[in-house]
Amino acid sequence: MRQFPMAASPSSLTSVAPLNRRRFLFVAIACFFLALALGAFFGVGRWLVVEDSLGKASAIAVLSGRMPVRALEAAKLYRQGYAPAVWLTHTSEPGESLKAMGILFEGEEVYSARVLIHEGVPAAAIHVLQPPIVNTADEMSVISKALEQEKSRSVILVTSKPHTRRVRLLWRKLASRECRAIVRSASEDPFDPRHWWRSTGDALDVVREVLGIMNAWAGLPLTHTR
Repeated sequence: MRQFPMAASPSSLTSVAPLNRRRFLFVAIACFFLALALGAFFGVGRWLVVEDSLGKASAIAVLSGRMPVRALEAAKLYRQGYAPAVWLTHTSEPGESLKAMGILFEGEEVYSARVLIHEGVPAAAIHVLQPPIVNTADEMSVISKALEQEKSRSVILVTSKPHTRRVRLLWRKLASRECRAIVRSASEDPFDPRHWWRSTGDALDVVREVLGIMNAWAGLPLTHTR
């Protein structure tokens, strides 16, 4: 006698349907978060790069690091007439440690000044700010205090492309409310915001800046970082 398959009971069909819906919902949520993660990964380089519109300022401040591209950008802005002075910051290390060993060390600000002079900035227009700085947060405080002495309390901050967002964030946290910063990146900076993962240098920049921004959001619990 031929056997025919039994039809599924209505109760079994109703139990399978919710299971399929739950699986579909799980897959949809997983795909959504994967898309978010991929978007964040590929877009973080562009997110880090911000710039303000140029305008007249009391000074152009060259932030420490990435010599000579930051100094070259500052010289270009000086020649274009955006400010009558260029400010440099400086660190005490490793100069102090080397001095104790009888080794002469010329700080980065010395070479940045030479770059500026080579590019047409008069020596009289170049000023090294005091006191020495350790990190970017220190730079924002030192530049802000110097700017408070100026009649026009506006400064152009020149830094590297991936550093711009953190600089803007730290300025808003640490600078005087009366002082205004115009954040600009060095046009010769080779950082590639669209393909930052292709270069170890760019990847390290992204990791450092993301961690620095997280530290700033948390209220700067970590200190002495660049």
